[in-house]
Amino acid sequence: MGLGTSEATVRARELGIRIGRLAPGALDAITDVRGVGVGHTTLIGGDGPLVVGEGPIRTGVTIIWAHDGDIWAEPVFAGCHRLNGNGELTGLEWIREAGLLGGPVAITNTHSVGTVRDAMVSHAVGHRRHGGGLWSLPVVGETWDGLLNDIDGQHVRPVHVDQAISAATGGPVAEGNVGGGTGMICHEFKGGIGTASRVVAEADGGWTVGVLVQANYGEREQLRIDGVPVGEAIPVSEVPSPHPPEETAADVAAGGAPGTAPAAGAGSIIVVVATDAPLIPHQCDRLAQRASLGLARMGSTANHSSGDLILAFATGNRGLSAADDPGAGHASTIDVRMVSDNRLTPLFKATAEATEAAIVNALLAARTMTGRDGVTAHALDHDRLLDVMARFGRGPRTATA
Repeated sequence: MGLGTSEATVRARELGIRIGRLAPGALDAITDVRGVGVGHTTLIGGDGPLVVGEGPIRTGVTIIWAHDGDIWAEPVFAGCHRLNGNGELTGLEWIREAGLLGGPVAITNTHSVGTVRDAMVSHAVGHRRHGGGLWSLPVVGETWDGLLNDIDGQHVRPVHVDQAISAATGGPVAEGNVGGGTGMICHEFKGGIGTASRVVAEADGGWTVGVLVQANYGEREQLRIDGVPVGEAIPVSEVPSPHPPEETAADVAAGGAPGTAPAAGAGSIIVVVATDAPLIPHQCDRLAQRASLGLARMGSTANHSSGDLILAFATGNRGLSAADDPGAGHASTIDVRMVSDNRLTPLFKATAEATEAAIVNALLAARTMTGRDGVTAHALDHDRLLDVMARFGRGPRTATA
C-alpha cells in the first residue's frame, strides 16, 4: 500500500465557471480563513477482486485545523446542522450543548471513524499543556467508500491520522481523490474533497467564509452545475455509473446479501464551514443550515439513506477556555463579539455559494478511478461539461455556442 500524492487539478474558476455573485478569497479555499489548515493522508493500493483485509484500498483521512493556536486548549464557537441523519459526525452533542469546537475535525470512511477518533484522543494526550486527565470528544465525520474501497478491511491506522495532522497547513488545498475523499463518488461521477470560499463586501464586514466538503452523494440525473441540468445531458447510458444495475446490486455487497449494496444516489456528504466573522454558537448553527442551500443548488434532495451533516465554526472570538480547563488564574467572565443578527444575510449567501462551488471543485478535481472488483468511477469530463453549459447559455463558451 502506498501513500497517494496529489496531482495538479483544474478548478471551476480556472475553467471559466463562476458560481454565484460573491468574489472568492485569494485561494478560493477554506484556508482563506486565516489560521485554518488542511492535511490529508491518501491510501491507494492493490487492484482486482476484493479480499477483505487486503484490498484493493482506496481511502484515507482528512484533517481540518480551526486556527493556528492550540485548538485542544483554545476552542472556538461552533454550530451544526443535520439535513439528513444517516451518517456520523461524532462530538456534535457537545457542540449543540456548549457551542464549542475543541479540537481538529477529521473526515474518513464509515468503518474507520472509531480508529480516527481514538487516534485524535491520543494526539491530544501527547500535546496537552497541563497535567491531569484529558477530556476530549473528537469530531470525526464519515462517508461510505465501499464501492471502490475494501472498507471492511479498516485500512486507516492511527499513524495515518498523525500524518494528516502533521501535514495540516494553510495555503492551497489538494482536492478530488485525496484524503477521506479518495474513494468517494458524487452524482455517479468520481467525487471526493472539494473546497471554496467567498468574501462578503466591506460594507457587510468584509468577512470570509470557507467551505470544505467530502462529496459522496447524489443521482446522476439530478446533477446541476450553475443551474444547468448537467446530469440529464450526460446520462449513465453514455458515461456509466459505478453503481451496479439494480438487479445485480446484491453481488457488489460483501457476501452478496440482498439489499446491502447502496442504490445510486444513496451516499452522503460532510460539509465543514469556517468563517473569521465573530459569530456566537446560535449564529454558527444558522450558518450551517445555509450550506444545505448549496447542496440543493447542486441537485441534492437529501435522500432517506443519505448522511448530510454540516459543521460550522467561527474564529472571530479567541481566548475561549477549554471545557476541561481547571480555571485557575482565569477570569470568571470574558468579553465576546458578535455580528448583529440582522447583518447575517451576506454570510448566509456566502455559505450557500461556497458550498455549491466546493462540490463543483470536488467533481472537477477528481480523476477516474478503478477500485475493488474492477468497479470504475468516471471523472466528469471538463470539455463536455463546458459544451453542455454553453447550450444553456452558461459558462465561458456561451459567446461561441
